[in-house]
Amino acid sequence: MSSSKEIFTSVPVPKAIFVFALPTMLSQLIAVIYNMADTFFIGQLGDPDQVAAATIAIPVMQVLVAITNLFGIGGAAAVSRSLGRNNRKKAMLISVFSIWTGMVCALLYGAAVYFWDAALLPFLGAEGPVHGYAVQYLFWVITVGAVPSVLNPLLAQLVRSEGYSGEASFGIAFGGILNMVLDPFFIFVLDMGIEGAGIATMLSNCAAVGYFLVFIHRIRRETVIRFRLKYYPLKKDIISDVVLGGMSGALMTLMAMSSNTVLYSLMAGYSNTAVAGMGIAKRIDLIAFAVGQGMAQGILPLVAYNYAAGNIQRMNAVIRTAFFYSFFVAAAGMFALFFGAENITAWFIDNEQTVHYGERFLKVICLCCPTMAINFMLITVFQATNQKFQAMALTAMRKGPIEIPLMYGLNAWLGVYGIAWATPLADWLGFAFGTVMFIRFYRRNKKLFV
Repeated sequence: MSSSKEIFTSVPVPKAIFVFALPTMLSQLIAVIYNMADTFFIGQLGDPDQVAAATIAIPVMQVLVAITNLFGIGGAAAVSRSLGRNNRKKAMLISVFSIWTGMVCALLYGAAVYFWDAALLPFLGAEGPVHGYAVQYLFWVITVGAVPSVLNPLLAQLVRSEGYSGEASFGIAFGGILNMVLDPFFIFVLDMGIEGAGIATMLSNCAAVGYFLVFIHRIRRETVIRFRLKYYPLKKDIISDVVLGGMSGALMTLMAMSSNTVLYSLMAGYSNTAVAGMGIAKRIDLIAFAVGQGMAQGILPLVAYNYAAGNIQRMNAVIRTAFFYSFFVAAAGMFALFFGAENITAWFIDNEQTVHYGERFLKVICLCCPTMAINFMLITVFQATNQKFQAMALTAMRKGPIEIPLMYGLNAWLGVYGIAWATPLADWLGFAFGTVMFIRFYRRNKKLFV
């Protein structure tokens, strides 16, 4: 732990951010790319129904991301704070609680989707052949693959919380690259279509979990990460540290899921090509999402550790530098996506109407890239400094309470393209709300920022 401790305490701030954030952003990008790979390879079949089915499955899969964020981000922040206070025993108990509770929740959710998909999928807009394709895809990704889908990124968060950012990112990247290799094999060589994409995703997550288990075993004498059930804690302070600390991350995903559920339900009222076009645009826009979230998640252990250790000057330097980097990269990404929208969308499917929808939607939703990046940074600062209410409030305001009413209103006013405008408008309003909260937090805690 000594070498990793230097990253937290003494390595120059720009280099420390680089060591933590760059691998995290790259792993997030690769994770997005392998999620996009399903859409890309399915799109090569030239069947909008299968693309629509993969799109409709997104909200269902986001619940697994919420579980990961609840116990992964919450557990990682709590572990880093415990290590900052030199309390390794508590950090160990936190890791056991996060791992086992996350796995049980994933297992229960996978079973629930299996038994209730007949009612769930039509609610999301899956009808006719789209329904059948969605069932095939979700069986492998959710019913069979729920536990590895959660455990893979959850273990990455815990490993990163101890300073092993590169190794954590390699595990995520390994699973993503493997998925991109397996997708064409199952989809085209074995002629399994969208079902093959689901199998490839499940197997890739299993392989990534295997990597993390081997790595954790290799560093077993240094790491606080443990798996033995006999260490499972029932202490209120540990449960609250993890659950309340990760609630904003889980809430972010659940709010996005609610918004996407309404989004695709409204889109389905127009056509399957509109659903497919929005699905492609959303998947492409996830690149900017991955960069912003990767930077934020990358610096979370740095901020949390130094906050708990009382090294406020270093914590402040990390926050300022990361804000600047994040905004600059997100702004560049916005311009790239806006001006390259048509060509990028056309990579995914050879269907003129779907490409037309995708291009128009992407040009609208990419406009919130800079504000989205800053919102992620604000949420991370609140999480790392144990400001649970502020983190949850900003997370909630960004999505459901603002975006869903906007979607209904703009749909009635402007039609299908109005629905897309709800995303940037909601994020801009969330940015204004978050800025006000941060200013109030700053004024109450000036000593943290001098």
